[in-house]
Amino acid sequence: MSAYINKQGILKTVGVVSVVLIALSGCGSSDGSQQSAQTGKTASTLTIWADADRVATLKDVAQKFTDKTGVKVNLVQKDMGSVQQDLITQVPAGKGPDIAIGQNDWTGVLATDGVIQPLELGDAQGDYEKIAMDAFNYNGKIYALPYSIENVALVRNTKLAPEAPTSWDDMVATAKNAGTEYPYLLQVGDQGDSYTMYPVQTSFGPFVFGQNSDGSYDSGKLTIGDDNGVKFAQWMQQQAKDGVLSTSMSADIALSKFEQGASPYLISGPWNISAIKKAGIDVAVDAIPSAGGQPAKPFVGVGGFFLSSKTNNKIAATNFLINYVGTDEVQEALYNAGGRLPALTSAYKKAIEDPVSEGFGKASENGVPMPNITEMSSVWQYWNAAEVSIISQRGDAADLWGQMTSEIQDALKK
Repeated sequence: MSAYINKQGILKTVGVVSVVLIALSGCGSSDGSQQSAQTGKTASTLTIWADADRVATLKDVAQKFTDKTGVKVNLVQKDMGSVQQDLITQVPAGKGPDIAIGQNDWTGVLATDGVIQPLELGDAQGDYEKIAMDAFNYNGKIYALPYSIENVALVRNTKLAPEAPTSWDDMVATAKNAGTEYPYLLQVGDQGDSYTMYPVQTSFGPFVFGQNSDGSYDSGKLTIGDDNGVKFAQWMQQQAKDGVLSTSMSADIALSKFEQGASPYLISGPWNISAIKKAGIDVAVDAIPSAGGQPAKPFVGVGGFFLSSKTNNKIAATNFLINYVGTDEVQEALYNAGGRLPALTSAYKKAIEDPVSEGFGKASENGVPMPNITEMSSVWQYWNAAEVSIISQRGDAADLWGQMTSEIQDALKK
């Protein structure tokens, strides 16, 4: 077995791969060679699509995998903005990869289009954070090997606000005492940003879709249009009237304002921490306080490795994912490269020894997975547009929120 195997998962992963080997032994590899159940050796090649940071991080483990198994690994650098569509167009034509890195909210579309297949994780599934497994659960099956967890939280300038706020009102009062321009910074932009706004919305009660007991989403339970949603819409409109929320507050401007000390607080994710530290700001990360009286529940996005439905190297690909990517060393390396918490629990526990990462982890404890169902594509445009209209004072908040709900319901029927 590879030295990369997590010791706690040795028995689990051996069992999983053994089952796969028995089930698939004798299947041809991409170049027609036979996979050997005894040696695991083959002359085939695994093609993996990943972004620049992940390609650089995966080079060492890819070489170790090749040295151990004889399977070559072709790492192809891709723009993550094009991967989902490229999978949909290229996999059916036999031109796609064996494995591709992507986000959990792609799962429903990719599975429905038949371009990815479930992973046989067996007991190894228990080695990962539950929310990571829930994020890739689609129709009761797990469709990716998770490696990262990310969510927004309250990023705090410790010079302006030495202590974590105990409530939303406490946060606003601290900013007022500090004499800053804004009580908090929350990006909206001219296209809206319901993802970043979501934890504030959920503190008023409304979600988007209901969830089943296994963590998957129920597309038949649209909950965004309830009375609590109206309260949130009215709150947004009042914040805009008070000059706090604005469509002119883009992500870049919110970050710049925070670096300039315009507010003690920025609602953002781990992707901005490096820039903030380079600007010389000492920060802490806290859970987002409640504006509406209920816990703030951010969306949790999970990065993972999808297995192509058309791969001719399922044995090798499954081995690579479970026994190599699914190890402390690789998950920690991916965390160090991207700043997103590892999905593997043992690596996750080590990562949160860092106070900033611990803060994002605590903020995710109340979080919910980014919806991965296909119906979510009918929600974003109307949701974002409604928030822009409400913040821009284009009508009564309750009416605009109700209109949004009707538009989403009509889109779901179609």
